[in-house]
Amino acid sequence: MSMRPEGLPEVPEQTVMVARAAFPQGSLAIRVRDRLAEVFADEPFASAFGVRGAPGLSPGVLCLVTVLQFAEDLTDRQAAAMAVRAIDWKYALGAELTDTGFDASVLSRFRSRLSDNGMERVVFDRLLEYCVEEGLVAAGGRQRTDSTHVISAVRDLNRLELAGESVRAALEALAVAAPSWLAGQVDVAEFAHRYGPRVDGWRMPASQTKRDRLAQVFGQDALALCRAAWSPGTPPWIREIESVQILRQILVQTYYLSTDTRGREVIKKRAADDEGVPPGHRRLASPTTRTHAGRPRARACSGWATRSISPRPATLPPKPKPKPKPVSGRHRI
Repeated sequence: MSMRPEGLPEVPEQTVMVARAAFPQGSLAIRVRDRLAEVFADEPFASAFGVRGAPGLSPGVLCLVTVLQFAEDLTDRQAAAMAVRAIDWKYALGAELTDTGFDASVLSRFRSRLSDNGMERVVFDRLLEYCVEEGLVAAGGRQRTDSTHVISAVRDLNRLELAGESVRAALEALAVAAPSWLAGQVDVAEFAHRYGPRVDGWRMPASQTKRDRLAQVFGQDALALCRAAWSPGTPPWIREIESVQILRQILVQTYYLSTDTRGREVIKKRAADDEGVPPGHRRLASPTTRTHAGRPRARACSGWATRSISPRPATLPPKPKPKPKPVSGRHRI
């Protein structure tokens, strides 16, 4: 993939006319475009892109999408949808009203490229420099918005959405293939209420506590379905359904099963620093197909055994003991 440094494109005349009529008082996306367009330039990212191959999307445009995505607390799919249907986002991105946008996976690949090339802070530093020049930020002030926070927040929302959508995909497949078996395993009315609409919605819960609780519910439901599918009395063909197999793998890569001090079984979402998460090229990113999150990069220990298919965490083999060194001494002749 190559890059042609162009920056944000000019806003088409028709898009300007419709956006001004729809938002006479302006909006966040419109104000960002009008006042901060020079921040989202392509040149600072030139070293992360090649000079040959088909040209990709403008890094400045993708950075602007990422900033708006974080500001409005959206997942990748929601941000990609906003770039298609929201007039003020089309204005900010300089897109035609008929523009069909881009695939949501572009955003995760772009973040991976920034991380691989050490460019996570480029836009943040440029934005901070602009705010200092305009007198909007004083020296020594506390700034909560950081590029690492943006990436972390978006990643957490995507993992939550993926967990819920994987349960919904498995339920839909089982409702067609084995409705009688499914009715005997779950509360159909409760699961229909919980997983009837798409999990991504327009808004996830605003409270972190509510999001954590929702993630735990998704994990408990996924674990119950997997245990039912892999129980001895279940017909083997049920566990061969692709959506059920994908559910099991997403359960393993997203959740950690343990026992608390009272002997109770606890399931919680994995943390990269504690329980470990799978590398991007092994991690599924779709609830319906075996699409992985990224390409293989340099190998590193992430606390994850990629061949584990059990909901319980896999243990690494013990390190071999070092061989004892020979003791030097005098030799008799």
